[in-house]
Amino acid sequence: MAETADIIGAVRAQRPLVHNITNYVAMNFNANALLALGASPAMVHAAEEVEEFVAISGSLVINIGTLDDRWVASMRLAAAKANDLRKPWVLDPVGVGATRFRLDACTSLLALKPSIVRGNAAEIMTLAGAQGEAAAKGVDSLAASSDALGAARSLARAIGGAVVVSGEADFITDGERAVEVRGGSEMITRVTAAGCALSAAVAAMLAVTDDKVAAGVAACALFKAAAGRAAQAATGPGGLAAAFLDALYAVRETDVERAVAIKAL
Repeated sequence: MAETADIIGAVRAQRPLVHNITNYVAMNFNANALLALGASPAMVHAAEEVEEFVAISGSLVINIGTLDDRWVASMRLAAAKANDLRKPWVLDPVGVGATRFRLDACTSLLALKPSIVRGNAAEIMTLAGAQGEAAAKGVDSLAASSDALGAARSLARAIGGAVVVSGEADFITDGERAVEVRGGSEMITRVTAAGCALSAAVAAMLAVTDDKVAAGVAACALFKAAAGRAAQAATGPGGLAAAFLDALYAVRETDVERAVAIKAL
């Protein structure tokens, strides 16, 4: 997709403010990833201020990794405010099939129609009612991303937005169009919060384009290109995490599409 380089370039030029309501494990890595790729991160969770912060942000990402009742309330307030202001927002349903509390929280957030849902195969299958719970181990998917493409199409149509299924291959669909992105390195799955950071990157791309599929493709392509480049320099997951942030900063937007395989389905 020719617009991938343009979207990544626009993020680097505009430095959109991305409002993150995310989990304790991911906060630092997400913030550093957003800074490295060219966006401006903010981690704002308190119900007393999320609505005001949504108003000054370019986009919002909601990640349910470490939930409690207060955070769920903040998430709902922020998502509703984003809708009121026509600001795009991304839902990352971490481990949604693991507990009833997570599923109920995501169900209430889905009712607010996120612009994009980004998750692994099991998470997307669970949200679409496709028995994804049986394909998960905690927050990890035991299903391949390709197994969830049908569920992703259905979920995208239900929310009137798009879905990004990440895995060995990433799939991005709005229920009609579908795009596959391949590349990167398997080792990135050993770096905690890499998937969470991808959701934040999707939100960054959404801040500069109205095309939800193109935003998802740009984020996935950039992350796979950076992971592939980082794996060449790293000997293990610890080194990869640092090299990945460096690669997000250093990889040129014009090189991204040459480093990955992007295919319309």
